[in-house]
Amino acid sequence: MSPTSSGFSMLVLSSDPEIQSQFKQTFKDVSVTVAKDMSALSKDMMRRSFDAVIVELKPGSSDRPSTNPPNIDLSHTMVITGSRTVLKRASKFMHQMVRQNSTRPNGKDALSLEDYLEWKMGDFVKGMRHGSGRNLHPMLITAIERPLITRALQETKGNQIQAAELLGLNRNTLRKKIHDLHIPVKRSRTAKIREA
Repeated sequence: MSPTSSGFSMLVLSSDPEIQSQFKQTFKDVSVTVAKDMSALSKDMMRRSFDAVIVELKPGSSDRPSTNPPNIDLSHTMVITGSRTVLKRASKFMHQMVRQNSTRPNGKDALSLEDYLEWKMGDFVKGMRHGSGRNLHPMLITAIERPLITRALQETKGNQIQAAELLGLNRNTLRKKIHDLHIPVKRSRTAKIREA
């Protein structure tokens, strides 16, 4: 679904009027609901599902699950949590994605992973070229590989056999990468029993 379609809905939880208005102005074609925090939402709004949830964290607070509406399905909802500065940047980033998406020559509705990575790495590569950047390929592969493996391990609850299968890697290759990239492995009790 395209973020500019009328079916797209966004929830902004921020006490900052500037952030609230920035998201409303940036996403005019989107249903944007704003509230100071969860307590300001009606029961009907708390049951509603959103495509994107933007949450302002106050200085000194930590990311707590209670900051998000209880019905958030993280596999279908984009959640951005951060300080005022982070949310201002997120608004600009999301706007650029929407603008780039609407001007795509191939007419695709959604931004692909490849498009997103190309867009995200563009400024980084340009900055490294003008700076003292060397060996970009191994550095970027490591930067992508570490969170990918970490996420696969989280998805499989630490089961390295399942994670290796999900990633399309040999189990020993995965274990070597976990060791080389210093990825902490936390397995759930049920995953330990299954592998034994």
